[in-house]
Amino acid sequence: MPGPARAGALIYASNLQHLSAFYQQVLSMRLLFADAEHEVIESADLQLILHAIPAAHRPPSSDATLPTVREQQAIKLFFTIESLANTETVIAELGGRMLGGEYTGPGFRVRNACDPEGNVFQVRETTAAPLP
Repeated sequence: MPGPARAGALIYASNLQHLSAFYQQVLSMRLLFADAEHEVIESADLQLILHAIPAAHRPPSSDATLPTVREQQAIKLFFTIESLANTETVIAELGGRMLGGEYTGPGFRVRNACDPEGNVFQVRETTAAPLP
């Protein structure tokens, strides 16, 4: 995706480098730009800007091994991946987790997940079923 992206999403991060590495590995994205407050990553489908939350506004750290899920957020992003099973393993290895069961829609199977900071998103695996 040369040049500025026409669309994307911005995610605030308590741990900028960790969250960027999570999305790069889970979604097969690449790093385009990094400074002390931002990391810009992209795939052929999407550009994400990860923005560091200033230290004074960060939520308190937790030693819990699983993130506190932010279930009341207003927006939930979804990403198409190659394999739900493989992605579940990668998400767990990187400090996130899968949530609930699997759902099907026209031409895809979907699972909810959360990243290491508790942001909820969906991963979708394309199936052979055609769209209506």
